Amino acid sequence: MSTLPTGRWIPTATGGDLVIIRTFQAPAEDVWASVTEPERTARWFGPWKGDGRPGGTIEFQMVQEEGAPWFDAVIEACEPPHRLALTSSTAHLELVLTPVAAGTELCLVHHLSGPEGVADFGPGWEFYLDALVASRDGIPMPRFEDYDPSMRPYFTALTTQPG
Repeated sequence: MSTLPTGRWIPTATGGDLVIIRTFQAPAEDVWASVTEPERTARWFGPWKGDGRPGGTIEFQMVQEEGAPWFDAVIEACEPPHRLALTSSTAHLELVLTPVAAGTELCLVHHLSGPEGVADFGPGWEFYLDALVASRDGIPMPRFEDYDPSMRPYFTALTTQPG
């Protein structure tokens, strides 16, 4: 698996979006299950528990992080199998699944109030999406140290290039 960064920074009226995309040779319903079913999210990100409906609160565990911490999040939108939006104390995220000729495109959008943090979040999301790929393809999990700090200059450059 290549560990080249693919993320984009898109300025918006309220800050900007860090966008990272992966394409899967599978129907949207199967990819949706990989990002919403607790036993499947546990394979690459971590398990979750709680009320997984719009307005509901869940707890999710980030098993790849030091200490495998748990976080609370509110489900802002849940539109199977196309869109999931949630807000936690550290992130406002959207996962958008779109059918494409090769299968399904998964677009992770991390909404930020500005470019600060892009170099912190970018390598981590690249890692987690590659972990999703690995869990689905039955290949070895990536190593976080192959993503950070080596990808930080790429993500820093995204937000400092002249517009």
